[in-house]
Amino acid sequence: MQVPVVGVILFVIAVVLIAQTIKIVPQQHAWVLERLGRYHATLTPGLSIVLPFVDRVAYKHVLKEIPLDVPSQVCITRDNTQLQVDGVLYFQVTDPMKASYGSSNYVFAITQLSQTTLRSVIGKLELDKTFEERDFINHSVVSSLDEAASNWGVKVLRYEIKDLTPPKEILHAMQAQITAEREKRALIAASEGRKQEQINLASGAREAAIQKSEGEKQAAINQAQGQAAAILAVAEANAQAIQKIGSSIQTQGGMDAVNLKVAEQYVNAFANLAKQGNTLIVPGDMGDLSTMIASALTIVNRSGMREQQVKGA
Repeated sequence: MQVPVVGVILFVIAVVLIAQTIKIVPQQHAWVLERLGRYHATLTPGLSIVLPFVDRVAYKHVLKEIPLDVPSQVCITRDNTQLQVDGVLYFQVTDPMKASYGSSNYVFAITQLSQTTLRSVIGKLELDKTFEERDFINHSVVSSLDEAASNWGVKVLRYEIKDLTPPKEILHAMQAQITAEREKRALIAASEGRKQEQINLASGAREAAIQKSEGEKQAAINQAQGQAAAILAVAEANAQAIQKIGSSIQTQGGMDAVNLKVAEQYVNAFANLAKQGNTLIVPGDMGDLSTMIASALTIVNRSGMREQQVKGA
């Protein structure tokens, strides 16, 4: 009965020894190993062999990027305005040995340092600038933390402000200012619109007047050209008629036809005197009709002779 009990005890002791000897470190983790109370080594991911009851895993660190919520705090700006500020910090353990022995609690140290640095940075800015300079604030906090955290084996990667909350009175004043600015921009936009409208109307009236004057000018030119063309057409028709009459006179019997035509018109003219009440100046020898006809024929004959002389010349 004693043999099985001893065997079980030996088996348990063997299991304990194996558990104390073999250490398996997960990926993205680092274990700090102490031997007899002093730092001995840092175990990297994978299988490691240690001395049982002599070596001890004192600290276990995660090497991943860790987000840290920084508690909300009240900060005072340069123009003595209180702001409720909270943020989030991202850091990573880069040296497990320093992270174990550089600070008793590096997470608490980082949190406190980020709050004090944030208060210092915001104290240098006015209220309006705090909303515009978020990148500057974040960069300033990261720079200060990274310099101090290097002694703790920690790398501060980023700091982001989650919210900036001024007092209610300041919020109301800011809202009133924003409303006034929007109303001002609306009035300016409306006045610019009216100004542009007047400019457009004036430009339209000017263009219309120019177009109207151009139209009237072109119409006058067209009318003048039409009248000139009509006068030229009438003159050319008269010239052609006179030329044809002259040509007809040169033909055989043409002069006799002219004499007859002139006599007929002369007689008809005096025949109409009795029908009209107009006062006319007539030749003194009106009673002698034959004499009048002879005078008319003499004038026609003289015209024909002059035309022949001109052509002969």
